[in-house]
Amino acid sequence: MNDFLTAIGQFIGHVIRFIVDALSAGLSGLDDAASSLIGGVAGGLGIPTNLLSLLVLVLGLWLLWKAFSALRRRAVVATLIWVLLGVSVLSWLIN
Repeated sequence: MNDFLTAIGQFIGHVIRFIVDALSAGLSGLDDAASSLIGGVAGGLGIPTNLLSLLVLVLGLWLLWKAFSALRRRAVVATLIWVLLGVSVLSWLIN
């Protein structure tokens, strides 16, 4: 009886180990892909890859998105204000 339970325990351990190894390999590949994507965007824009630069980039893109939303609502003045703010933030970032 003990040998049977030992075999079941080892089988469950191997299954858990397989699942953990598969998830670890998949997530490390995802991490490498995300790192390469961020490095490529930062390299293409000529900005450093620190967190502050990426947050300012996201802020500038969000402001441009707000300008696009205002344009869809046909709010011309709001569109011009959002575009001016978005371009100003992105111009501070991109030298």
